[in-house]
Amino acid sequence: MARRKKSSGFEDMLDLLALLPWWICVALAGASYVFLHRLAVVPPTADLAGRPGDMMAAVIQKGFIFGLASIGQYLLPFMCLIAAAMSAWRRKQRKALVSTVAQAQDAAALDGISWREFELLVGEAYRLQGFRIIELGGNGPDGGVDLVLLKGREKFLVQCKQWKAQRVGVATVRELYGVMAARGATGGFVVTSGRFSNDAQEFARGRNITLVDGHQLFAMVQRARQSLVNGPKATQASGTSAAAPARTAVATASAAAPVATSPAPAQPACPRCSAAMELRTARQGANAGKSFWGCSTFPGCRGTLAVA
Repeated sequence: MARRKKSSGFEDMLDLLALLPWWICVALAGASYVFLHRLAVVPPTADLAGRPGDMMAAVIQKGFIFGLASIGQYLLPFMCLIAAAMSAWRRKQRKALVSTVAQAQDAAALDGISWREFELLVGEAYRLQGFRIIELGGNGPDGGVDLVLLKGREKFLVQCKQWKAQRVGVATVRELYGVMAARGATGGFVVTSGRFSNDAQEFARGRNITLVDGHQLFAMVQRARQSLVNGPKATQASGTSAAAPARTAVATASAAAPVATSPAPAQPACPRCSAAMELRTARQGANAGKSFWGCSTFPGCRGTLAVA
């Protein structure tokens, strides 16, 4: 994916501020004006009167601070307000993007958007699952981390691949795994509009990396739209139907681990991808015969929960 290069430091600063929620930008505008205005209204030599000796260096320093504050008391709040408008506009753009893609017939709609819209779409889908999102804005070489997800003290890294004609290979998954270790991330997600190679799926197996292909992402976007329209409770209630495209690909796995027929607790959401979970019974290992919650999108997601 081609990356857009920034043309100036001013634009870089605006993009950085616009990553924050709009209300934080407005608060920063007010706080910066109050702080800088206090410096700007004090004459550079006001507190030097009557002092003996050569105060030239102190006068120059005070004058420099006074000059910067005089300009900055208007420039910095102005930048923050522009960033607030950009942040609000991007928020509206993300919601519109989710609605547009979710209304499409199938996952092919993911191929018709730009790489930047793809990243915005993925970020919004995870935002509506309760994550706080840090959008890295496409900086750095292709193959780097595009999004950082925060929930409590946990940090997850997301790599977005809008690849239409080829499968995401094992090299991409290995790269993210290395970055996760270097940054101390709890887990990671590789999200693509296409599919993953067998080697990539095998490498992710047993590691805290979730591979999300086009069909799973499309189902996630549909659930995100339900959250926007009906709220989180309605989204959780409709989790089974929203995950239908992903379940088609895992019918065999579901048959091998049937849902328990006895009364079960309320159906939880997967802690990894927020898809609906199914009550299953372990067939082998130390927990053979015991029930557990397994993600309905298995093997794409291997999230599990213990039965309370």
